[in-house]
Amino acid sequence: MGIRIKRGDAVEVITGEDRGVRGKVLRIIPKKERVVVSGVNVVKKHQRPVRAGRGEVQAGIIEFEAPIHLSNVMLVCPHCNARTRVGFSVGEDGRKVRVCKKCERAID
Repeated sequence: MGIRIKRGDAVEVITGEDRGVRGKVLRIIPKKERVVVSGVNVVKKHQRPVRAGRGEVQAGIIEFEAPIHLSNVMLVCPHCNARTRVGFSVGEDGRKVRVCKKCERAID
């Protein structure tokens, strides 16, 4: 099975509190099947000051994007600008490429 969503892709959240929000994929955690999307699932963490040999950690209330499950996001096609499922086909050069299921154009 190929990788359907990659870092840097535009995705839309399809369920949950942030439903309908679009963002860019910042990080993928394949072992846990999770993805971090900019501006989605923003949580607050109360951080105390820590002095660990190399440098100090900023204290206070820190906001950051927490990971969400891969099944809760869909890829947004760069050509038709619609959220879509991802298919695969073999290109002219023999490599496997991702394909939009709506407009059937190559995503990569």
